[in-house]
Amino acid sequence: MSIPQAITEKIVLRDGREITIETGKLAKQADGSVVVRMGDTMLMATVVANKEANPGVDFLPLTVDYREKFYAGGKIPGNFFRREARPSDQEILTMRLVDRVLRPLFPEDFHAEVQVMISLISYDGQSIPDDLAGLAASAAIAITDIPFNGPMSEVRVVRIDGKLSVNPSYEQLLTADIDIMVGATKDSIVMVEGEMKEISEQEMLEAIKFAHEEIKIQIEAQERLAAKVGKAFPKREYSHEDHDEEIREKVWKECYDKVYEVAKSPSNKEERGEKFKAVLEEFLAQYTDEEELARVTPFVKVYYHDVEKEAMRQMILNENIRLDGRDPKTIRPIWSEVDYLPGAHGSAVFTRGETQSLTAVTLGSSKDANMVDSVITQHDEKFFLHYNFPPFSTGEARPLRGTSRREVGHGNLAQRALANVIPAEVPYTIRIVSDILESNGSSSMATVCAGTLALMDAGIQISQPVSGIAMGLITDPKSGKWTVLSDILGDEDHLGDMDFKVTGSENGITACQMDIKIQGLSMDIMENALMQAKEGRLHILGKILETIDTPRADVKPHAPKMEMLEVSKDFIGAIIGPGGKNIQQLQKDTDTVISIEEIGEIGRVEIAGTNREKINEAIARINDITFVPVVGEVYKGKVVKVMDFGAFVQLKKGTEGLLHISEIEWKRLDTVPYKEGDEVEVKFMGYDDRKKMKLSRKVLLPRPPKPEGKPKAEATEAKTEGDKPAEQA
Repeated sequence: MSIPQAITEKIVLRDGREITIETGKLAKQADGSVVVRMGDTMLMATVVANKEANPGVDFLPLTVDYREKFYAGGKIPGNFFRREARPSDQEILTMRLVDRVLRPLFPEDFHAEVQVMISLISYDGQSIPDDLAGLAASAAIAITDIPFNGPMSEVRVVRIDGKLSVNPSYEQLLTADIDIMVGATKDSIVMVEGEMKEISEQEMLEAIKFAHEEIKIQIEAQERLAAKVGKAFPKREYSHEDHDEEIREKVWKECYDKVYEVAKSPSNKEERGEKFKAVLEEFLAQYTDEEELARVTPFVKVYYHDVEKEAMRQMILNENIRLDGRDPKTIRPIWSEVDYLPGAHGSAVFTRGETQSLTAVTLGSSKDANMVDSVITQHDEKFFLHYNFPPFSTGEARPLRGTSRREVGHGNLAQRALANVIPAEVPYTIRIVSDILESNGSSSMATVCAGTLALMDAGIQISQPVSGIAMGLITDPKSGKWTVLSDILGDEDHLGDMDFKVTGSENGITACQMDIKIQGLSMDIMENALMQAKEGRLHILGKILETIDTPRADVKPHAPKMEMLEVSKDFIGAIIGPGGKNIQQLQKDTDTVISIEEIGEIGRVEIAGTNREKINEAIARINDITFVPVVGEVYKGKVVKVMDFGAFVQLKKGTEGLLHISEIEWKRLDTVPYKEGDEVEVKFMGYDDRKKMKLSRKVLLPRPPKPEGKPKAEATEAKTEGDKPAEQA
């Protein structure tokens, strides 16, 4: 059997690097299959879509899966089973990045199950694979007959030394002050997510525009590839929805005005839901025949949802009134407090409207760092944030199935928002946990605000406090009207056209996440949203600072205290001892946790504990072990042994030298005038030929004058051998 001939297309980036897209060689039983390659990094993406929708499904059951094969980088997984297991957080985040761009590009009435699978099959240590995942997924769909309003692509845009570029290496990424993933079609920005080091709104817009120009080039390459394959057009026919126009017209006619009045009357989430439900039930009550009721109910619910959506949108566009009575720019009422949890190292409650986060900070040593083990990198993460969204926060009762993709994504956004204000010199491992206790819009932004409060309560000297806000958008293509909403509700997110989360300090933006549900969003609207977001987040920041305006001067009494020492790596073995005996005993005696890391010629010793005195004791004992006397320095030592020819003086535990009898005083002594346990101040004179320490006390004493009248030669003969070091000194 001959090797199949691959069909390829090439993309050339601005800096000359090349990306190739190949199809026709691998996974040919999938509806679409491509291999995307940049350098020696390769991703394989496949897509399969069922021909028909499953009965009763009225949504798009899209699954996006991204997995990194450890063989791609020549590694074996480090887990117990030595095989790829459940997806890592980074893999889940990549899935979400791709999903959020693909999902809105499928037709609204297309409900067949679609599965996109992306695998990293080769990694060269340079090209970051998640930069290529969106391109691979879109290219796999573009060459099929699956209905899709694409192609799309994603790029990572960074700024290094003031210059924008896309798809950097991992090492370059570490030096960037802007790191944004942008997903777009040829005409529209669909998704933005990233972190920045307090940049301006204009700088962010510039980066997004730069990314979009690169994306257009990648989309054109996909279109050329689809044309070469020749099977992408026409798209397959489907009919996944049944409609009854008579019922649609009846629902709109009888319900719209009632729904509009409910939407116009300010109320909380629960009250509003009950009123909307009452309108629906009133409409259905006219169907007394059970068989007829069963037939019309599915249609009525679909059309009634459309009525709710349109009524809310028109009310905002025409009257500037929102579901809770606010105007478009007003922020919901805020209250917060710190030090709510006495057992935590730092804690805060932040409540905005009907959204509430209880957040706690825990401080640990380097042993508590989050170990990241992936194909791309292995490192310890010393600052991380976990976000939990229990069902009771929305008044629901449902089973817990572990951490959801949404929880991973929201936690990552909040972590990126706060990461750049954590000082590099902080010795602690810091874990933040946000438990969402109530939710009606923007719980991830409540997490950012509560995280700032909890960090300051914990005594972490953050460089700037950070707040966050979620922005929404309502548009009407017919009239051309649009309104940007500050601090959106859950319903405004669900029924609106945009969810744009922005976090930042007084100095600038630190992170963002944007999802667009419509095509053709202009840069003018985006700029307006960013400027309105700035106004809103500064208002929220002011409320935060009313609760606590600066970090506490020190960590709490029950929180661990941390000290760092640097020693020569030659002493690491002595500190640890045979089989770890010394360090284990030291930790037991001082109630501390001691970690040692070898960095070049230096051993970095981290000492953590809750009692300052015991930490100081541990430091003193390590200093004894690592003590190296300096020639010419004066030390107070203890006599540990007395001999006829001198005394052995201990400067530190394990370090002692000989104080010769001739070095005690300027006059000749017949006996050593010390006993064991006496303290004596000596000067370290260096080492003798046998590498033994030489100590002197007499050089610290005033030298007696020479006797008058003695001939010079006689005076010279009178010198003792003990005088020589003194003259040199």
